[in-house]
Amino acid sequence: MDKKLLFRRMRKNKFFVVGVILTVLLLLVTFLAPLYVQFDPEKSSLAERLVGPDWGQGLKGHLFGTDAMGRDVFTRILVGGRYSLLITFVVTALRVIIGTVLGLIAGYTSRKAVDSIIMRTCDIFLSLPSLIVALAIIAVMGANIRNLVIVLTLTDWMQFCRVIRNNVRVIRGQEYIKASTAFGASHAHILFKQILPNVTTPLIVLASQSIGSVVLVESGLSYLNLGIQPPTPSWGNMIADGRLYLQTSPWLMVAPGIALLITAIAFNCLGDGLRDVLDPKTL
Repeated sequence: MDKKLLFRRMRKNKFFVVGVILTVLLLLVTFLAPLYVQFDPEKSSLAERLVGPDWGQGLKGHLFGTDAMGRDVFTRILVGGRYSLLITFVVTALRVIIGTVLGLIAGYTSRKAVDSIIMRTCDIFLSLPSLIVALAIIAVMGANIRNLVIVLTLTDWMQFCRVIRNNVRVIRGQEYIKASTAFGASHAHILFKQILPNVTTPLIVLASQSIGSVVLVESGLSYLNLGIQPPTPSWGNMIADGRLYLQTSPWLMVAPGIALLITAIAFNCLGDGLRDVLDPKTL
């Protein structure tokens, strides 16, 4: 697609513009937090427990109040966002790598047994309720960030594999692929130089749409105390802790809940916008 046409489509697509703006703001606010936060996210201060939101002192005050341990909620939201986003990006990258490699193999191989084994493996994983599998694995392996990444990766790499496999099947039958094979091009050259560049568009769209769901699942597991463990902040465990004080200190649940909502909206808008921008069928 022509670059000028691509940028024009980006500017005109409202979902893409909103998604990009929100995503950039989220990344800047969370990852640059050490430069401007004033409080330690894990340091308790019982003398300041359950202090209400105070906007009068700016960043020197407790913008979103404090929790039951006297920790600044605003600081914990920013630090928790860094953990959530880092985990999300790592999980998405692993899903893309595993799904792409297996999808390329299944789509390109001429051996039906190999394709059948990979596809049946996908079917088995897809038939299992991902949340139930995640709960079972973490209950056995233990709750920590490493196991959380493993679980989130294993429960949803299949969609990448199936999309890549189907696209490779279509591209493999094109005339230029047959010509390259006839001229003696290696399988590696055909896969990585000719086929892979032509399947990156659906891969990018799928990865961007996957990020929002990973954030929600990670927060859900942390809410159940099966993800990031206290005192390390996470939006999920912050919401879980705040539910006990919903009537007296609602900011403990509302603030991280809004952060989670904005993040999910940002990446969903970005994914939908990329799908429309990169799809040649849309005007």
